[in-house]
Amino acid sequence: MAILEVEHINKTFGRTEVLKDISFSLERGQVLSLIGSSGSGKTTLLRCLNFLETPDKGVIRVNDELLFDAANPVTKQESEIRKKRLHFGLVFQSFNLFPQYTALGNVMLAKELLAKSQPDYKARKKEIHAEIEAEAKNLLDQMGLSERMNNYPHQLSGGQCQRVAIARSLVNNPKVLLLDEPLGALDLQLRRAMQLELKRLQKKLGITFIYITHDQEEAINMSDRIAVMNKGTFEQIGTPDEIYNHPKTSYVATFVGNANILKGTAQETEADILKVSLAGSIVSAVAEGKKIAPGTPVTLAVRSENMIFDETCQSGMEAVVVEKSFAGGLLRVVLKLADGTEVIANRHGIDAGVQPGQKVTCHFDAENAVLVDLPSETESGAAV
Repeated sequence: MAILEVEHINKTFGRTEVLKDISFSLERGQVLSLIGSSGSGKTTLLRCLNFLETPDKGVIRVNDELLFDAANPVTKQESEIRKKRLHFGLVFQSFNLFPQYTALGNVMLAKELLAKSQPDYKARKKEIHAEIEAEAKNLLDQMGLSERMNNYPHQLSGGQCQRVAIARSLVNNPKVLLLDEPLGALDLQLRRAMQLELKRLQKKLGITFIYITHDQEEAINMSDRIAVMNKGTFEQIGTPDEIYNHPKTSYVATFVGNANILKGTAQETEADILKVSLAGSIVSAVAEGKKIAPGTPVTLAVRSENMIFDETCQSGMEAVVVEKSFAGGLLRVVLKLADGTEVIANRHGIDAGVQPGQKVTCHFDAENAVLVDLPSETESGAAV
């Protein structure tokens, strides 16, 4: 059974439709990363899930319990919303710790405020406080902060503050933890270390994460599934392998990793291999069972690491070297094809023999060319 079900969520600010028909579900313990350009709707979706914003349309369920239905006024009452927020923890990039409280005090605060609404709070005040303190100490211990519990935020490093913020979000035992770029304020080395910490903690607790990040590598490493957002919709949702190796649209192909987008014309298909006329040559792509009539314009996505160039010009599409650069042990070469299209090819090592203006050929294997932007693949709407 899905722990979270989101159906047909829409949200509009003024005349701007920020979320359009968003649907998905998550199983217990899954990590879903939301990626996309700024303004694509990632943070608004998180705020709708935590009821900091009220969706205009749609349904939200947790453990098959109806939390919100835009068509049901009862679920929109503020008293109901406050209770239902407890199903979700929220972690911000900016930590939002209270400077006047210690790490332990920050973690305890939200639960103590909730406890005061209990009928027996006055009679059991000391006992309840001790229970909350023990739980908060246990969480901080799991975060590796057992010796920093009495430190104030200004006495903690950025990574330690983020761990306090995560512990605080977990103290009410949420079903789903929402993380809005939680590592964005940290330096690269610390961010990578915290990725491992978060992944370890998530597996240990078995809690469901919804994770916003601008770091594609982080999304791939952290996630069971990735949703690529574009203009308020899910352009594609799938496993990291599906998103990287089988993008459905040119937007997904170019947003996640480096992909060359090539325009050509379909020729014949034989044994599920589609021949494509492209830049004065014939190239091949796996059709994956798709029926494409000869003469149909098609778009291929080819990762830069799968674009192979040949200085001996023995086979492939004719090209001219435009520029070259070196990064991270890779030679990055920009090539111009016969039709003027520029493509990027990466090769391991440093090959100083390749020079701008040099004539080469380039090619790719059929299994590394993905058909994108097909009509059935570009329809926005529900994704599961």
